[in-house]
Amino acid sequence: MKTILVTGSNGLLGQKLTSLICGSGRANLIATSRGANRNPLSEGYLYVQMNISEQSQIKEVISTYKPDVVINTAAITNVDICHIQRELCTQVNVTAVEHLAKICKELNIHLIHLSTDFVFDGNAGPYSEDALPNPLSFYGESKVQAEQVIRDSGCKWAIIRTILVYGITASSSRSNIVLWAKSSLEKGAPIKVVNDQWRMPTLAEDLAEGCLLTAEKEATGIFHISGKDMMSVYELVQQVGAFWNLDTSLIQPVSSATLNQEAKRPLKTGFILDKAIRELGYKPHSFLEGLKLQKMQIQLAGI
Repeated sequence: MKTILVTGSNGLLGQKLTSLICGSGRANLIATSRGANRNPLSEGYLYVQMNISEQSQIKEVISTYKPDVVINTAAITNVDICHIQRELCTQVNVTAVEHLAKICKELNIHLIHLSTDFVFDGNAGPYSEDALPNPLSFYGESKVQAEQVIRDSGCKWAIIRTILVYGITASSSRSNIVLWAKSSLEKGAPIKVVNDQWRMPTLAEDLAEGCLLTAEKEATGIFHISGKDMMSVYELVQQVGAFWNLDTSLIQPVSSATLNQEAKRPLKTGFILDKAIRELGYKPHSFLEGLKLQKMQIQLAGI
């Protein structure tokens, strides 16, 4: 059985990977993140503190445990923060990846790195894996740089690009598009939502499964892993409101140009999923199926 080390295990994807690996018994897990373990699931795996911004910590932890696979979920993904705090963005999204790739090459470790649809400009979506990146934001640029670092590193690698991940964890303080929409509408607050940006939202459980399949099959190269339903962000929020029987008249469609966001977003991304389905056996849920799962998890968690 493989030993998998996950970076950023306190995040949404990191916690879903922990639950999947421990619940399925398909691998041994070393979970790593900055600070204390925030996952309510505390047994069945080893937790080690590791800040990926610290090269010495990366080398010490990975050299000590010598996993078969590293899944790097750690990143700064807030597009506007990356636009403003560019040095921090580069440190976490690019320089840390250089250190991970170097140690993975030295120890013959399979590196699986998470990337994003924001490497594309949104002019020709949905995209296949061989489409040429052309990022519009500094965040997108940082992810393109990280991809190139990995491709040039000489290590055994796979890059998983994904889109607009949603899901829930019992201890997660981070919101996402589904939870934000649900919470806002429950409060009766009018919300402005863009109607000219198109995405294929990704259930966090699907993304975790895609990562684990990549590790198990020792797959290499780039894989596009997302949900299978294309929709505008406005349609997405409308579906969330309708699913929870909330007042969808509170949802006001607006164009991207009216939001005055710090960083530019691609208008239409989306992925062609054929390669992941064919080579990994990836089976994405529909958006409605994802909402049903999330509703059940919210009820079980009592939140």
